[in-house]
Amino acid sequence: MKATTILLALTMILTFSFAQAQEQKQKASPADSSKVTTDDGVTIDIHYSSPSLKGRQLGVDLAEVGKVWRTGANEATTVEFDKNVTVNGQKLPAGKYSLYSIPGENQTTMIFNKTWKQWGTKYDEKEDALRVVVDNEQNSDNVERMKITADKNGKIHLVWGNYGLAMNVKADK
Repeated sequence: MKATTILLALTMILTFSFAQAQEQKQKASPADSSKVTTDDGVTIDIHYSSPSLKGRQLGVDLAEVGKVWRTGANEATTVEFDKNVTVNGQKLPAGKYSLYSIPGENQTTMIFNKTWKQWGTKYDEKEDALRVVVDNEQNSDNVERMKITADKNGKIHLVWGNYGLAMNVKADK
């Protein structure tokens, strides 16, 4: 009886220790998010998994130029607006969208797709709600892990490596 109790206690301790170690190990592309209510009252809620460069080259090894990219890692990156908006002057109804992109040498096409609850690589062009072409920006810092943020002015920023871009979101009046 004593041996069974000791064995059970040891099993519980080892299981708990293993679970703790697994939780502490950081994922290769951890989840991240940005949520803000803009000065004109639009709540922008972004959820994504943040990949790292790990010595790879943007446009070649990752986010290939001219090819649809999931704009993140793992599940589809999502962007949600609680009101009808304009993105760089183009109308987009309130709702939740997956975010894809087609990187280019000087400009990137950002795609808001109606199918958002999916793995990031399952893109269907027929479900596009809006495509916006934005200018690529040079980032003075070399950002290892992709970052997407939104600010009170309604600007959504994406930075990764020496690359960046921005989109302007406004309430559609």
